[in-house]
Amino acid sequence: MTFRPVTSQTMATPTMEGAGVHLQRVFGFGDTSESDPFLLLDDFRNDDPALYEKGFPWHPHRGIETITYVLDGEVEHSDSLGNSGLLGAGSVQWMTAGSGIMHQEMPRGNTKGVMHGFQLWANLPSSLKMTAPRYQDIQSSDIPVVIDDDGTSVKVITGGFWGKRGPVDGIAADPLYLDISVPPNTRRSLPIDTRANAFAYVFAGAASFVDAAAPLGVRVEKEVAGQEINIRDMSGNRTLVRFGSGDEITVQTGAEGVRFLLVAGRPIQEPVAWHGPIVMNTRAELQQAMRELNNGTFIRDQR
Repeated sequence: MTFRPVTSQTMATPTMEGAGVHLQRVFGFGDTSESDPFLLLDDFRNDDPALYEKGFPWHPHRGIETITYVLDGEVEHSDSLGNSGLLGAGSVQWMTAGSGIMHQEMPRGNTKGVMHGFQLWANLPSSLKMTAPRYQDIQSSDIPVVIDDDGTSVKVITGGFWGKRGPVDGIAADPLYLDISVPPNTRRSLPIDTRANAFAYVFAGAASFVDAAAPLGVRVEKEVAGQEINIRDMSGNRTLVRFGSGDEITVQTGAEGVRFLLVAGRPIQEPVAWHGPIVMNTRAELQQAMRELNNGTFIRDQR
């Protein structure tokens, strides 16, 4: 096994989208080479309905797939093709926008007003950018959870992991999307496709994603199974951790444990031309999409 080193750690930054939804942008609208085939990740987490209830009114998508994962509260969605539904806590919607769709997403908090979820954008290769739109709405009860002997819990949304396969299928990037919880004072190694780009996003607790053989600093929190934890290397809430090449990552927790998303996918390695939620390969294709938006021909006949 070849350990994947950490290449960077960055914090999510506050931003506003839709009709005034306050959220944290983990990455997006920058250089796509590091995260290819993924374009953007937003963490929408709030306990004040005034900061999210106006939601994301009607807007277009083309050339990408959007993945909405709800932890708390609900998201009501509808689109220009007549689809509608409600995403509850623990559920996932994988929407392949393909040739184009207009849709809206309206979040609602739980009984305490808490709303929390993530939206990830995955690029489509040029051969599939104009494919017919497709939805996969997955309920929480349909997503397998694997719990190891040490208490590590892995929710498998898509891809294969520890003998389980996520219910989302037919995705262009054939990605791995996991929700992982590692208990306190635990060290785990997790396999990753060598050919895939991979990142972790910590949203609760903290952990170190360094190799056990890496040199340790002078500040030590606690000794765990003979391995000292370097406080300096701990990644906490709202931290994006990017990895270099290899076929496994190492996670080492301290006193509080950690929960994070682990996402990996093989890069498409194609040019990216994008304007908001419309992502094409060339500027000319992007301009054509904008013309179609303006003249009412953006939505293709799907019959």
